[in-house]
Amino acid sequence: MNVTVYSTPTCPWCTRVKDYLKYKEVPFKDIDVSKDRESAMEMINKSRQRGVPVIDIDGNIIVGFDQAAIDNLLK
Repeated sequence: MNVTVYSTPTCPWCTRVKDYLKYKEVPFKDIDVSKDRESAMEMINKSRQRGVPVIDIDGNIIVGFDQAAIDNLLK
């Protein structure tokens, strides 16, 4: 399973997503889009959103901290 979180250091919802994934013991790649323009454009192309967090779970995109959607895709 590939999990990527597109986030920024100042985003409280990004922190909640990452804390939740750690709690669930799900390994993930964290990409700081405030420092990586190429990854920011990748995130926008995938999600059609400029806001964070954006979570990519095996190609399924979740915008924001949607715990039910995350749990559903982690099954």
